[in-house]
Amino acid sequence: QVQLVESGGGLVQAGGSMRLSCAASGRTFTSYGMGWFRQAPGKEREFVAAISKSGANTVYADSAKARFTISRDNAKNTVYLQMNSLKPEDTAVYYCAATTLWIGVRPPQYDYWGQGTQVTVSS
Repeated sequence: QVQLVESGGGLVQAGGSMRLSCAASGRTFTSYGMGWFRQAPGKEREFVAAISKSGANTVYADSAKARFTISRDNAKNTVYLQMNSLKPEDTAVYYCAATTLWIGVRPPQYDYWGQGTQVTVSS
């Protein structure tokens, strides 16, 4: 089992940047592919980005390509989401998740979830 704790959310103006962090504890961090999802009010949880167990492979939602970067530091048991050129439509609760798969893009593929961190982008 693994526990996930997100941090780094808050309020930012449109066009700004923000970096989210997700610290993992429990089982060996490299046993898990990691992903970021988000959920806006009244909407379903949606995929943002994912990174493989080794960090060699990444996948992005179309909305995140060219603006967001997912990375992981296996020595620190932490995964990051660097978000640039933020838009008001990026406003959501962002969740970190862990999967026993090499990499995953759908919520049912993930076994463990963090509590979420709010990101608000003002126009």
